[in-house]
Amino acid sequence: MHPLAGRTVLQILPALEAGGVERTAVDVARALVAVGARAVVASEGGRGVAALEADGARHVVFPAASKNPLTMAANVGRLARLVRAEGADILHARSRAPAWSALGAARLAGVPFVTTAAGIHSGKSAPKRFYNSVMARGDLVIANSGFTASHIARQHGAPRGRLVVIPRGVDLAAFDPAAVDPARVAALRAAWAVPEAAKVVLLAARLTSWKGQSVLLDAAARLGRADVVLVLAGDAQGRERYRDGLIAQAEALGLADRLRLPGHVADVPAALLAADVAAVPSTEPEAFGRGATEAQAMGVPVVASAHGAVAETVLAPPAVAADARTGWLVAPGDPDALAAGLTAALGLAPDDRAALASRARAHVAALYGLEAMTRATLEAYVRLLHDAGR
Repeated sequence: MHPLAGRTVLQILPALEAGGVERTAVDVARALVAVGARAVVASEGGRGVAALEADGARHVVFPAASKNPLTMAANVGRLARLVRAEGADILHARSRAPAWSALGAARLAGVPFVTTAAGIHSGKSAPKRFYNSVMARGDLVIANSGFTASHIARQHGAPRGRLVVIPRGVDLAAFDPAAVDPARVAALRAAWAVPEAAKVVLLAARLTSWKGQSVLLDAAARLGRADVVLVLAGDAQGRERYRDGLIAQAEALGLADRLRLPGHVADVPAALLAADVAAVPSTEPEAFGRGATEAQAMGVPVVASAHGAVAETVLAPPAVAADARTGWLVAPGDPDALAAGLTAALGLAPDDRAALASRARAHVAALYGLEAMTRATLEAYVRLLHDAGR
């Protein structure tokens, strides 16, 4: 019997939409249920609730997204009551606003408090740094990369509790080229209206400026190739002005007929196989950057910005020899450097592409698999309960 069998872990986050934080919460809930524990997630809901409940976890609608100080204060009591009602043994917060409420609730209810730092928040003012510091106040602090752990220590000093690095995990069963029906790939290329002989460069990320969509458009204009279609797959999330600006930029660069903006794409494995290259041109450092690990798991050449945690997950010279490369790392915000990386990736000979794909998938399987992430998280929970005498 697993040490967590019969235990209850309550996770709280703003909503259950399509981001990496949300996906990780669902993955951990599934792993808890699999070992006989109860998994409860409190959030304002979203498209991930159905998957969560299908895995046997429980969702509780909770006003967790609010940053209003009065709501956050009221949430302390609400959450403490929920902890008691659910018999939660651990309270795990995955975002700053609910983490402040969870910190107070955990103390009221007398249960261990866990935080996962999955973003890079660099407050320039003392009040902002204090607000961000809640993610370093857990009895257990989980960082999703070495880069995030270093950032926490630099910004907030050593966390009060134990700090562990648990990289975000890729579902290697879902992100497996052999598991994707070619019909799924063909359907996406058809939906994107991609000509049969065209090369697809995919950027799968929500439409926000720091994800680098604009830099990618500038880089594409420098390629000098009329056969490259750019697919910017992601929700605008209300940023319609930014989306319209990308369309205007593409028109000005002569790329309008080769730009696709399909919105959210649910079938990410098929989308990656429909691409010739995956781009991760973030202009700000990623705390983890699942786009790079998912692309490598699918054996798709990735060209990414050389900063943040992506520089940990993608192997490229000079950190490794050329024959150990799993992708390209280029200067952030530099369209010329990005264009050079895209040119190299698009120009791979079939044998070289196959060798890179094999190395990349093996690299992710060894270090960034979903099973490794969930196992490490559950082990951290067990150690926390033991240390707390529970």
